[in-house]
Amino acid sequence: MSKRAIIIVDLQKDYLATGSFALAGIDAAAANAARIIEAGRGRGDRIIHVHHIAREAASPLFAPGTEGIEPIPAVTPREDDTVIVKNHPNSFRGTALDETLRNDGIEDVVVVGAMSDVCIDATARAAADLGYNLTVVHDACATRDKAFGDSLVPAAQVHATIMSALEFGYGKVTTTADFLS
Repeated sequence: MSKRAIIIVDLQKDYLATGSFALAGIDAAAANAARIIEAGRGRGDRIIHVHHIAREAASPLFAPGTEGIEPIPAVTPREDDTVIVKNHPNSFRGTALDETLRNDGIEDVVVVGAMSDVCIDATARAAADLGYNLTVVHDACATRDKAFGDSLVPAAQVHATIMSALEFGYGKVTTTADFLS
């Protein structure tokens, strides 16, 4: 069995153009994630989907019982995949993710999903801090424009800033094409 896990973070319908919190480039990111998942299955990698479900029923994002918490169809979990539910940006916080990885002898984690600057960032940093060899496939991740003070920061700039920080201090950041080659 492979010592690598593909961790798919929050690729859920609320992030689609038809959802409550659309992300720039989400369709391309989900398509790339689907390619990575299929390749991982072929190699015997562990496939772990992490889904965010808000604790409050009135939450504007990932409210329990809504269509928005469902996975994006391109990355719907299969029966033999693991699904972990989280309530925080860091996929390890308050979940069995670390225990699941350690029980399977996982050494390498590949992180894809959304949002680059929140849940991907928090999950990737935690994985590295916990001692896993980290790879983030950046074109299988997405975010949206962000406001800071009086500035509007374009999604591409938000994404690039986070990916450069992850690559500098935490692990490898690559493209889908390079990861699959």
